[in-house]
Amino acid sequence: MRVDVRALGACNRLAEQGAGQAAGALAELTGTDLAVEVTGASVASGEDLAEAFAGRESIGVSVGLRGGLQGEAVLAFDAANVDALLSLLPGGQSMERSAVTEVGNIALGGFLDGWANYLGTAIDMTPPRYFEADGAAVLPDGALAGDGVFLFESRLDATTTDLDFSIYMLPDSERFRELIVGNAAPAATPGAEAAGGADGAGTGSEKRGRTAVPYESLSTFASLAKRGSANAADNISMMTGLDTTVDVSRLRFVPLADVPAEVGVEPHAGTVFELQGEPSGYLAILFEEESAATIAAAMLPTEPDEPLGGMAENALCELGNVMTSGFIDGWANVLGTSITHSPPEFVHDIGSSTISPLVAKLSRRQDYGFVIDAAIQTEGVQTRCDVYALPDERELASALSRLSEP
Repeated sequence: MRVDVRALGACNRLAEQGAGQAAGALAELTGTDLAVEVTGASVASGEDLAEAFAGRESIGVSVGLRGGLQGEAVLAFDAANVDALLSLLPGGQSMERSAVTEVGNIALGGFLDGWANYLGTAIDMTPPRYFEADGAAVLPDGALAGDGVFLFESRLDATTTDLDFSIYMLPDSERFRELIVGNAAPAATPGAEAAGGADGAGTGSEKRGRTAVPYESLSTFASLAKRGSANAADNISMMTGLDTTVDVSRLRFVPLADVPAEVGVEPHAGTVFELQGEPSGYLAILFEEESAATIAAAMLPTEPDEPLGGMAENALCELGNVMTSGFIDGWANVLGTSITHSPPEFVHDIGSSTISPLVAKLSRRQDYGFVIDAAIQTEGVQTRCDVYALPDERELASALSRLSEP
């Protein structure tokens, strides 16, 4: 079975529209504006999902889905922000459970209205269930038992208060796969006909054509992230003598335009590489400023001249080199391709500003990217980094397709 990346992209845009409707419903209820920050589709194993959600404490509401789309949807927010939420709701602290349940019911109803309109069928919700959960327990029962689970995730942030929500939807695999298999006619993206014009020229995405990926290979690529991270960690350990652990969450299918928001506006330092081969693309390894200075100092034999001066820059470039080699060597071995990388380009700027130029270059030929969420932590100095892998969509699809051939 082959997944049509364009059809999956249409579903992702649909999730974004649903999140927008949910934000509007919440804004009306709470009196504060909420913005949809990021929407992405993940393909992950149950083990990967458990790792991705580890350490979170959430409260919220879950509902079952019946009808045109089956599965479950969850609205959750950080338990530490419960007071901020309750301060905006009638009843306040004295009505915590019922207030949160009402918020979830209204927001999830708005989220699913968009899906129902798109599918041209009714989607029924079961009565909302209030929960307080640690880690991946926020997800529906049975979600962690699957291999290659689809998860849609949207994050909504309040513009005037310290409050953010996440909406998760896990569609039942059989019904959902029917929507995204490459041998079925792709569902029209809402508004695509108008965008294409009367002559049927189609949208820019449609002109670029479909990119079909074997369903099983999406899960395989997710596992490559873990393998590449392990290689990178070994390289760091050999170079620095520091014990290194690796946390890899999941492969996410994200609109390129949303990637800068993923990085955020905090200052970051790190390295950017251009990849040549199959797949080509870009890889960025970014540390928050304090972490960048810490790991650079740990690598140097003497105290650096300044926290992120010339000595630290050289150390971070060398670190980026060995990490990137670890990632792409693992990918190339499994994919049976050759991948090389450019010399490191040192960056020190607002996080989103470092990613935006890469997104602009890729967006000339594609609308979506596969983003690997990874964090690498060295014991003792406790530094973390994020790895943003943005491969060329078509070249990645080609390499993944060969994995499924006899």
